[in-house]
Amino acid sequence: MAESPPSPRPPYVAPLRRTLPDLLRDPLGTLVAVADAAPDQVVRLNLGAFRPYLVAEPAHVQHVLRDNAANYTRAGAGRRWGRVRRQAGDGILSVGQEWEESRRRLQPHFTAKRIDAAVDDLSRAISDAVDELTSAARDGAPVDAAAEVSRIIGQAVSRVFFGGKISVADVARVVAGQDIAATSLHYRLLVPFLPEAVPVPGDRAFRRAVRSIDEILLPLVRAERVGGDGGDDIVAALARARDAHGNKLDERRIRDDLLAVLVATTETPHVVLTWLFPLLEQLPDVAATLYEEIDRVIGPGDVVGREQLGQLHYTRMVLDELLRAYPSDWLVPRTAIADDVIGGTRIKAGGTVLLSPYVTQRLARFWRRPEAFDPERFAPGRPGWAHQYAYYPFGGGVHQCLGQHLFPLEASLVVATLFSRFRYRLCEPGMPTPRLAASLRPRERVPLMLTPHRQPALV
Repeated sequence: MAESPPSPRPPYVAPLRRTLPDLLRDPLGTLVAVADAAPDQVVRLNLGAFRPYLVAEPAHVQHVLRDNAANYTRAGAGRRWGRVRRQAGDGILSVGQEWEESRRRLQPHFTAKRIDAAVDDLSRAISDAVDELTSAARDGAPVDAAAEVSRIIGQAVSRVFFGGKISVADVARVVAGQDIAATSLHYRLLVPFLPEAVPVPGDRAFRRAVRSIDEILLPLVRAERVGGDGGDDIVAALARARDAHGNKLDERRIRDDLLAVLVATTETPHVVLTWLFPLLEQLPDVAATLYEEIDRVIGPGDVVGREQLGQLHYTRMVLDELLRAYPSDWLVPRTAIADDVIGGTRIKAGGTVLLSPYVTQRLARFWRRPEAFDPERFAPGRPGWAHQYAYYPFGGGVHQCLGQHLFPLEASLVVATLFSRFRYRLCEPGMPTPRLAASLRPRERVPLMLTPHRQPALV
């Protein structure tokens, strides 16, 4: 006689009276604490009218993102996602047929082979952008870490992926608009059950940011359609692309896909690398090892080559650990389409499921000393983490981030080029506090004082 399946078990419920004040005071630490208190369980966050499921166990994350991904949609995943959709449109950040078509159009530009072929061009563009910091270093003028990383990456992206058709200034404006739109979501994140008709701080800034992005990207699309050069850059490729019915894409769809590319190529390195500067100042041993490798591999004034890039093992370890400790996409909301069971807990149709790489990547049962920044976790030859989805900074399943192959290349080139030319000190010592928005970014500015390091000899 066949055994009957086990009865579903209730989720671990985080009590409102204790959890809500802690969430308001320290949301990231509180989410990690409640997940650590419920091993192998789904957590129900009792936030009054809003009671989402926190899914942190790696096997459960895999269930949502890969094994039963068709049952968990981004559409309708709380009002937070509705705002992101109004910003990013119906392209790669959408669902269904629109998402599939955008993914099919953009994926060929972001394969590992295509990214590898761009190494030399990216390295030259990053080198030229980093060299522009020389005057500030010699004059003793402070620079803003986030702004400079954004500028360096923006110049490289404009040249390599957009064929120079979008100016560096306009890339900066789009990135700034994206930054404002993302951070303005902070208040909606705190009150996701509040109707859109009820205004909250950040709404007006959000609308202005979206308008700013449109004012740059829509004219770019129109100009390419009228007088495009038929090149192989992403703007030209999208202008001549067709949808599933053989029709040309409308300008709004192209705008959405261009924004997706800009986000994929700039957002993660811009946000994640900003954390590196205060971290290294807190960890002199890590900084010394990183600097020693870069000085040994990269000559003064070198444009980092493919062979040199392959020797930057510790640099890559630092970046992998940086993604573990401060993943850009810290929160991944999903809505259940139909009833389901995760880890023995019944999830009702329409329920909101929250995944968090930040939380999962800091679970004490999967990571030794999770609060410590330890690049040695990713040393070659070290045993991997206990489960594939214990580490998923770029998401997983069919919606894995397009930039997963690009980030290690971009970030390694920026770090190696910058630290082969300059050293720095923080103008305001200490670690910034995280700001919860669409991406995890420092709340405070990170101003730096740069000093020249190993300038090339004059010939």
